[in-house]
Amino acid sequence: MPQVMEFKLPDLGEGLTEAEIVRWLVAVGDVVAIDQPVVEVETAKAMVEVPCPYGGVVTARFGEEGEELPVGAPLITVAVGAVSAPDAAAQAPAAEAEAEGSAQAPRPLIGYGSDHARPARRRRVRPVTAAVSAPAPAPVPVPVPAPVPVPVPVPAAAAGPVPVISPLVRKLARDNGVDLRALRGSGPEGLILRADVEAALRAPEPVAAPVAATPVAVAAQGERIPLKGLRGAVAEKLSRSRREIPEATCWVDADATELMAARAAMNAVDGPKISVLALLARICTAALARYPELNSTVDLAAKEIVRLPAVHLGFAAQTERGLMVPVVRDAQTRSPESLSAEFARLTELARAGKLAPSDLTGGTFTLNNYGVFGVDGSTPIINHPEAAMLGVGRIIPKPWVYRGELAVRQVVQLSLTFDHRVCDGGTAGGFLRYVADCVENPAVLLRGL
Repeated sequence: MPQVMEFKLPDLGEGLTEAEIVRWLVAVGDVVAIDQPVVEVETAKAMVEVPCPYGGVVTARFGEEGEELPVGAPLITVAVGAVSAPDAAAQAPAAEAEAEGSAQAPRPLIGYGSDHARPARRRRVRPVTAAVSAPAPAPVPVPVPAPVPVPVPVPAAAAGPVPVISPLVRKLARDNGVDLRALRGSGPEGLILRADVEAALRAPEPVAAPVAATPVAVAAQGERIPLKGLRGAVAEKLSRSRREIPEATCWVDADATELMAARAAMNAVDGPKISVLALLARICTAALARYPELNSTVDLAAKEIVRLPAVHLGFAAQTERGLMVPVVRDAQTRSPESLSAEFARLTELARAGKLAPSDLTGGTFTLNNYGVFGVDGSTPIINHPEAAMLGVGRIIPKPWVYRGELAVRQVVQLSLTFDHRVCDGGTAGGFLRYVADCVENPAVLLRGL
């Protein structure tokens, strides 16, 4: 006899506690191999395909596409030792009969089960129908000038269990004041899904019938967008940064004409091409070697500033999923060519949604090139728990006094947002001025190496 094994949503690392099901890669009855991906989920960090550690026939799936599951909740059950999908199909009627015949033994909800010795099954939910009271008798004529109106019978509230399996759907409804008994589920046999609750939240609120002939205006309800996944993680991190970090910003305009000329000369020879971002990253690592206070973090529990030995450089990348900050490890050891290649690799993975959680964590300093959006300046929020972020605006021709004469030069605005607990304004100003000097005269960087 095959042994049925339950595979639960694993801990995907980096403190993640839940994931949203994006797409099932297997169906009930499919044969899966050991370590075969069975579901694609979206965490607060990245899109991840989750492999199953068991090989056999899939006997059950838990969770709908678009539903969030906590770490440790069942994902699938697999009959280990079953040879083929038809074998699993033959066992399905017996399994359903067992589930139907055990009405006195309540099944644990998904993610809240306590009995892990036996395989978890999705409970079959009967559709709930509203009980309608009998029609009222016809009105009896009475000797009065006007007839007496008879009240119209109103359907009674639905009785019995609400067809909801997921505790996450129940919580969403409870938090937003949605009456689950008033919903008609779109799932199998009337099962209420997360999408049904979200549709109810988007629907306009009912308006009472008007009295007399006075029209009643219907208040428009805005679209509700769940703050979850990547957007939820970004919101939490930015909110925490603003709560904990006393940040300040200083900025300076710099003449980037020589930097652009140096890049053009470097790319004129055979070999890997170097991006402007890579040159700015190389300048950042050199500046952090001079001002290590800005490559640090604050340990509030110990009341200590922790200066970090390596520069793990984060950089902002805009994707269809939103803003992401991949991290280049040990950026201080890399050449401009190596930095260019790593920026390109991580950016491609970010846009394809294939970054691992480890690619998005562990940064010590962030380089934010918001000039790609066509803007000159910004006062960004520090990427908690880092201590500083360098912002770079667009590089455009502007009037500039060069060698005592007015000329048109390639000008860029640089800004440094820093944690005022790790240093004072003099250190921050020194860092930014060194970066600007390297931008204006790249030879300054070469002299410092």
